[in-house]
Amino acid sequence: MAKESIETLITELVHEEDWRRMRAMAACVQGGTKAVQALIHALETGGAGLKTEIAGMLARLKDPTGGVPLVRLLRDPDETVRKAAALALDQMAGVLDAEAAEALVHELAILEDEAQRQVVIRLVGAMPNAVGPVCAMLKHLDETVRVTAVEMLEHLLEPKSSDALVDAMMDPALRDAATRTLKKLSAIRDRIDQMFNALREIEGSSEREEARMATVIGLLPIGRPSVDILIEYLEDDDWLVREASADLLGKIADVRSVEPLMERLRKDKDTGVKELALKALGLIGDARPLELYIEAIPIRPLRVFAMEALAKIKDVETLRSYQELFERLKTDRDGLVSYNAGMIVDKLTALTMQAEVQAGQSEQAGKAEDMHHE
Repeated sequence: MAKESIETLITELVHEEDWRRMRAMAACVQGGTKAVQALIHALETGGAGLKTEIAGMLARLKDPTGGVPLVRLLRDPDETVRKAAALALDQMAGVLDAEAAEALVHELAILEDEAQRQVVIRLVGAMPNAVGPVCAMLKHLDETVRVTAVEMLEHLLEPKSSDALVDAMMDPALRDAATRTLKKLSAIRDRIDQMFNALREIEGSSEREEARMATVIGLLPIGRPSVDILIEYLEDDDWLVREASADLLGKIADVRSVEPLMERLRKDKDTGVKELALKALGLIGDARPLELYIEAIPIRPLRVFAMEALAKIKDVETLRSYQELFERLKTDRDGLVSYNAGMIVDKLTALTMQAEVQAGQSEQAGKAEDMHHE
């Protein structure tokens, strides 16, 4: 029996037999970009049940290109599909790009159903990349749209919205909310600046480490609104401030910080900053720094952190090309290195076994079908 295409397997996401559904799910997970494109294409012709399953699969794959097609599903006549699309967008909020944010904002401008409007408002408010499109809404001809935009910016509390909020203060309908939001943003900036300035004044290695930990504890509750400011502080002249910034960004785990943290890992001259950048990236679990992790393994102060970060990568299949390296590291003298290498090998082995079982089941099913036709 010929091997089924990814397009054929996707239709089996709603098959009545469990093993066929599981096989289809595994094929989508392992199919990478090709699978994402096939899933998006299937949305155009699939029924409500398949659309619902595809929405969940796109959320699992967390590929930004799934954002706009999921936004379109918010108009679907089937309520179950609309709910599945909203849930998927919510789960993908941290990885969705500006194009998806613009699509959501466009939906908000044309939606008349108030319940649906509230769903979209909540989704936009959860997206870090929504700031630009929402700021553009502040100049919309419809006052209701402008008021909705300023309310969302108050929820987002992103420093990048400051200039647009200053302009919005000229609009009587927006003045109070814009002023209130600018005060909150100013307070966030002041709090971070004060704590980092105080950190610079500390002398003595043990006292500085204690102060760094206290700074992280003090600023962590701010959460996502501090991300852009913390990214700026990754360039600070004081290594301790850079360490604290990297530590905080890892604990907040916003995907916007992946590239700046990678830059620290590449170029920072301080080993402590590199260590904290590695730890932070590991907490985020993004696969983009994979090559940097591999390069860090031979560097003694970084190798344990690199292995821990590798073990936390969510897309396990991306580690496949380095399986031989991980097999060798299973016998490393460092217990933490060998432990994490073993974890990675076990995950890759489990994926292989799952694929083999599914292939065997597919072959048996094919033979059974052939015999039936004979």
